[in-house]
Amino acid sequence: CPCKPLICMSVCGNRLVCTTDPISLDDCCKDGKERGQESQDCTSLPLISESTTCRIAQEQCCTAVLEDNICTSGINVAKDQGSCDALLSSSTCETKTAKVLDFLSTCILMLHAYDISQGDAQNTEDQCKAAGCSQSCFNGSCACLEGYKLKADAKTCEDINECLLGSHHCRGGERCINTLGSYRCQRVISCGTGYELTDNNKCEDIDECETGTHNCGAELECQNTAGSFRCRPRVQCGVGFIQDALGSCIDINECLSVTGPCPSGHMCFNTVGSYTCQRHSVTCGRGYHLNADGSRCVDIDECAGPDNSCDGHGCINLVGSYRCECRAGFIFNSISRSCEDINECRNYPGRLCAHKCENILGSYKCSCTMGFKLAADGRNCDDLNECESSPCSQECANVYGSYQCYCRRGYQLSDADGITCEDIDECALPTGGHICSYRCHNTPGSFLCTCPAIGYTLAPNGRSCQDIDECVTSTHSCSESESCFNIQGGYKCLNFDCPANYRRSGDTRPRVDRADFIRCVKSCQPNDISCMLNPILSFSHTAISLPTFREFNKPEEIVFLRSPTPSHLPHMDSPEIVYDILEGNVQNSFDIIKRLDHGMIVGVVRQVKPLVGPVSSVLKLAMNYVTNGVVSHRNIINVHIYVSEFWF
Repeated sequence: CPCKPLICMSVCGNRLVCTTDPISLDDCCKDGKERGQESQDCTSLPLISESTTCRIAQEQCCTAVLEDNICTSGINVAKDQGSCDALLSSSTCETKTAKVLDFLSTCILMLHAYDISQGDAQNTEDQCKAAGCSQSCFNGSCACLEGYKLKADAKTCEDINECLLGSHHCRGGERCINTLGSYRCQRVISCGTGYELTDNNKCEDIDECETGTHNCGAELECQNTAGSFRCRPRVQCGVGFIQDALGSCIDINECLSVTGPCPSGHMCFNTVGSYTCQRHSVTCGRGYHLNADGSRCVDIDECAGPDNSCDGHGCINLVGSYRCECRAGFIFNSISRSCEDINECRNYPGRLCAHKCENILGSYKCSCTMGFKLAADGRNCDDLNECESSPCSQECANVYGSYQCYCRRGYQLSDADGITCEDIDECALPTGGHICSYRCHNTPGSFLCTCPAIGYTLAPNGRSCQDIDECVTSTHSCSESESCFNIQGGYKCLNFDCPANYRRSGDTRPRVDRADFIRCVKSCQPNDISCMLNPILSFSHTAISLPTFREFNKPEEIVFLRSPTPSHLPHMDSPEIVYDILEGNVQNSFDIIKRLDHGMIVGVVRQVKPLVGPVSSVLKLAMNYVTNGVVSHRNIINVHIYVSEFWF
């Protein structure tokens, strides 16, 4: 039981009710049933207990009896009359609409059940299955649970809005909130400060004295009032005393009363719990004092003596008073009767000093902000040339009221102090990789570019590396029988010989865009049939130097093979020229394409993939002359390719 140690009981369906009332729930439910049998209004029953739980039990047990009686009446009317129309004749009250609908629904349901009972029981069960009821089925007809009603389709159940129909039990000051199958009551008006809501939904006063929620001190006693409380003193004070807010007794100063307790010509002196009166003696006002015999008052000369009342300023005595003649920079205060310093900076703001004004006793002093110095007139400010003291590590420029430090080329101003010049590491800049062709070395205020130790020299611009042509400068080591071929970053000593049955051609006309080092043409001996049948007409050797392409975005055309015109080929009927790479294609980095250039067929060798040097390769190319699908003859071109280690 969730209500332990209370008494738990289940009443009116599945609702759990808890109570501690001396009247048992059985008694409450019994009373409700009896009043339901008498057809009393279940929403306004005489209460037999102040307990909310007992009231709920009364109402729900009363409602259950009424619903049973309505159901019984519906069954009887359905059986006797065969119609439910008579049930609506007396249902004109709006507050009874929900009950009438339940009554009518029950009557129709029972009428249908009565008709079905005359038939086959098995047929009824089949009808229930076919009915498709949303909640429950009775003898083949749909029925709804408590708090719901049947829709017009006689299948679906919908919620009854007790709040809209007025069939709820909410009291004055409470708001009805509809829920599925039921409703709940919510209080709208709060009880206010000092009151609390009880179980029966009533506002009762909170006894702050009993609950200990008051703030009365130890000397005070709490007394409860409607909606609040009062703090009363425990002890009553005697005559001459008054009680404060904390209950303590404090003395009354009778001498401070408006009328005064003493007679005229007397002085009042307060005592604890009382007072005393004494006759007045001769007293003199300010600026006067008693004469020697104490019989009368005479003027006091405040200016007499070296330490007069004007504190070093001029003093003029008056009858009963005095006046000060203040020095420049001071003013006389008639209230305090003294000379006070004049704050010139506050009285004349912005008119005395160009920059800052500082008040001093009897005068003022001007000063300047940083970057300025006080002028000869003591009021204006002149610009201070900070550069004279060399505050910057390199260059200084004086500006009005300040200065600016500058750095020479290759240096930058420090973000830390704005004075020190720091070296710029040009090699570490985002563009440092493009400053020098090869390597960059930072130096104070500048940088230095270097080139590879062999094969290159630094260009006049101090950044680029240019190739040394060892063949031109005669710094190579090639023999007289070898040809010197300059490559980027070095050179090669080349020596090509013609194979057997071939001789070196005296024709120096270039066949490629690079100069041929050697071209061997076929030279057969008489009656050498195998030599004559060999389709290779010539062997050529050439060399090219390529860099390691730093940015390889598209094919690079490196060699152009130009075929002779048809007039150079006797006994040929316009053969087709086919170009091919036979050997030496490293990593398939090269290809050869054919195109027409100025009326001449050209074979273009292209580098299609990047190669990182140093790489050396001999690309063996074939220029085939094909007639009727047969290679009649061919020329072999050996291209010696040298890829440099660097891109420059």
